[in-house]
Amino acid sequence: MGHLQGMRSVFKCVLFVSITLCAIYLISPSVKLLIGFIPIEKCHLESAKMLNLDSSVDASLNLQSRPDVLTCTYWKAAIIWEGMFDPRLYDEMHKMKGSSVALTVFAVGRYLDAYLHTFLNSAEQHFMVGLPVTYYVFTDMPEKVPNIKLSPLRSMKVIKVEKNSRWQDVSMMRMKSISDVIESDIRHHCTHVFCFDVDQVFTGRFGSEALGDSVALLHAHYYHLPKYFYTYDRNPNSKAYMETGDFYYHAALFGGSWKNVKALTEACYQGIMEDKQNNVEALWHDESHLNKYMLLHKPSRVLSPEYCWDTSIGFRRYIQVTRLLWAPKYYDTLRTP
Repeated sequence: MGHLQGMRSVFKCVLFVSITLCAIYLISPSVKLLIGFIPIEKCHLESAKMLNLDSSVDASLNLQSRPDVLTCTYWKAAIIWEGMFDPRLYDEMHKMKGSSVALTVFAVGRYLDAYLHTFLNSAEQHFMVGLPVTYYVFTDMPEKVPNIKLSPLRSMKVIKVEKNSRWQDVSMMRMKSISDVIESDIRHHCTHVFCFDVDQVFTGRFGSEALGDSVALLHAHYYHLPKYFYTYDRNPNSKAYMETGDFYYHAALFGGSWKNVKALTEACYQGIMEDKQNNVEALWHDESHLNKYMLLHKPSRVLSPEYCWDTSIGFRRYIQVTRLLWAPKYYDTLRTP
């Protein structure tokens, strides 16, 4: 019994230190500025031909064009940054292959009125332009989904879901909803799936260079930090438990082939439900489970923070473009029952 209490004390201490360091970083502008000067690891590959290629066009990636950032992982997956790729080559290849994309987004409760219209309008301007795209909007209020004028090759499907009393449950239970709709609908119509949070705005090209078998996103707030800042779930009683990992991935977007996204969402949902049975909740909910999954099943493609940037971080010399931005957060009003 004494040993168990000791382990609990150690866990609480580690968790407290991790969250405290993270809070200092998020709150202090001076700390954020200093973080920008931390040297970044460089890609160890001489040529993109040495990558584990998601597609033949990946061999054209210029890994050395961005010496200021890490452009590949140690398992030889590309990390996509501005200046590395020719968008024309990717667009032509995916059109020739007949690639089509399902975009899933949850707009539940007050989030619908606050964000959905802007999210969809900006997606029409910037997301996978030129490819067939189907929006899957999950909401508890289908009648309030805005009527957006869609471009050719674009369509929308609205799926009614129940509103959970806790926003944490909305976040976690989306994994089952996505898995279910992939099985019943998406797999029959789309080659790829991208899953987004609704409180974001597309601001630049978010194109076919982002498509891959399994796609993860580097979290804008953690990419440049030492690993001890990463807020993995370090509770050994959780299925999301991690001592350490490769990167810290952001669950605001993830994607891949429909088969891989289905496998990811099923695994995360299973972990969430096992935690619930044991009266455990992962530190960052579905994001903690996603990070655990990506540790065990390495993504074949990693998106740089350009693909989901938070302007509150301030200037970063390595962010040459922003493709998707965090919208203003109104947690006090939007997450209240």
